Amino acid sequence: MEIVIAADDGSRTYEIIATRAGRRVEITTARGVVEVAEVTRSGEPVRRARFMASRVLALVEHPASEAGAQVAPGEGSSPESAASTAARALP
Repeated sequence: MEIVIAADDGSRTYEIIATRAGRRVEITTARGVVEVAEVTRSGEPVRRARFMASRVLALVEHPASEAGAQVAPGEGSSPESAASTAARALP
């Protein structure tokens, strides 16, 4: 899941991905806040990112990769977006 946010200097992109098999990414919108969470099979949130709804420009959902295919390190995300996601993710 890619989240594009309006910032003072243009836009910023954050990525939240399901890091292990069986996990999924869920989106919730309530009270002017968009929350993107990686959750386990039982529904327990592993990590969360929250954004002001008025700043969200786009939510881009990417299809799941094939079972045998793996993404190479650094492929599909920029170092800036990975660092930003880690900084924005809430426990």
